[in-house]
Amino acid sequence: MVRELPNIPFERYCDDAVVHCGSESQARVVRDAIAARLAQVGLELHPDKTRIVYCKDADRVGTYEHTKFTFLGYEFRPRLAKNKRGKHFVSFLPAVSTDAMKTMGREIRSWHLATRSDKSLDDLARMFNSIVQGWINYYGRFYKSRLLYFLRRLNRHLVRWAGRKYKRLHRRERRAMAWLGEIAQRSPRLFAHWKLGARPDNWAMGAG
Repeated sequence: MVRELPNIPFERYCDDAVVHCGSESQARVVRDAIAARLAQVGLELHPDKTRIVYCKDADRVGTYEHTKFTFLGYEFRPRLAKNKRGKHFVSFLPAVSTDAMKTMGREIRSWHLATRSDKSLDDLARMFNSIVQGWINYYGRFYKSRLLYFLRRLNRHLVRWAGRKYKRLHRRERRAMAWLGEIAQRSPRLFAHWKLGARPDNWAMGAG
């Protein structure tokens, strides 16, 4: 790329790369050139992952087969954005990908929070905050509202934990959520996702 296509910007991480082209015809030329270079060293482009993607937004309104791609756990696609004057428009933006959320969801389920009735809320925060904060640091850099929407499910797990730990909250999900919300109001920084804004007392907060 540096030697043969110095004017084409690109990003690479290990064997994944994104190349930015100004037109579909240029993208095809660049793709073929990369494929030829890889063939010289006994490699090839992945037949399923390699594709030309149209970065559709308010200014690029054409119709193409592929209008999104995933790179380093982020899904890039047309999303609603807001300009400085508060007006909404469509932009091509990254946000935490569906696959990344599935992976984080499996990790959360593996904690079996509901069964840890021997622990206090403080204990749970100490046990898992560093992991959640790591997700926030990485996936919260762009389109944070999508990550917020995902992290609210942690409150559901905490509600189930409360229902097992306290008899007065057993099978009373609304009451348990209200109890958790009161704690969040008193200690809004107890959990990493609460600090971000995914608090049980703010459940209806909008997300994109």
